[in-house]
Amino acid sequence: MTGRAALGASGASRSGGRRSARLGRLAAGLVVPLIALAAWQAAAGAGVFTPSQLPAPSAVLAAVAELVRRGELWQHVAISGQRVLLGFAAGASVGLVSGAAVGLYAPVRALLAPSIAALRAVPSLAWVPLLVLWLGIAEGPKIVLVAIGAFFPVYTTVSAALAHVDPHLVEAGRAYGLRGLGLLTRIQLPYAAPAVFAGLRLGLAQGWLFLVAAELIASSMGLGFLLIDSQNTGRTDILLLSILLLALLGKTADALLGLLSRFLAGAT
Repeated sequence: MTGRAALGASGASRSGGRRSARLGRLAAGLVVPLIALAAWQAAAGAGVFTPSQLPAPSAVLAAVAELVRRGELWQHVAISGQRVLLGFAAGASVGLVSGAAVGLYAPVRALLAPSIAALRAVPSLAWVPLLVLWLGIAEGPKIVLVAIGAFFPVYTTVSAALAHVDPHLVEAGRAYGLRGLGLLTRIQLPYAAPAVFAGLRLGLAQGWLFLVAAELIASSMGLGFLLIDSQNTGRTDILLLSILLLALLGKTADALLGLLSRFLAGAT
């Protein structure tokens, strides 16, 4: 019983230490936003900028209340979130498959890698006219543009990670009779998993970046539309709110994907 109690105390101590470390990281991460908020309030209060150039934080909070009262805020957030999730799911799926093929098979790499590298250099806005021409102005081109943004980081990290799996591990797997799919799922993917999840997180972040360009395509809803519309109407408070919401939603989505990666790593 004494040994079990000691083990339990040791486990509780480690758990408490991990919680303390997480709280410490959270507190450290809030330092810069709080400093930025204080500087923003000071600059607005000191008259460094006019209210039309830099509204006070209280004006942005008032804009939140206004949009909530009009029933618009959650609609903008929901439609943008839907576009990012659908585009990310499509782009990441294609990126995983093509990245795996390029990373694992030299002939596929020689065939596809140069062309994909060239397409990667095309700016996001350059895709807009072509997507409108092909897909019209409904939801299709918006989701496809987000998918394009999500594809390249996932493809790049997955192909590089699988191309550089330790050859000794691969040989050991083959020595135990693993081939094809078995070798991929038992040896190569677990080895490359950290890089794969890093690529997914980068792809999700890139999807949010491409969202604003996507919502330039004849949109009447969404945070990108809200951003551009507030610029056109001179509502700098709503413009700042749109930027803050994009940052908050992007960070929240990244944090959730990070939690998923840690959960899956712990489960294995």
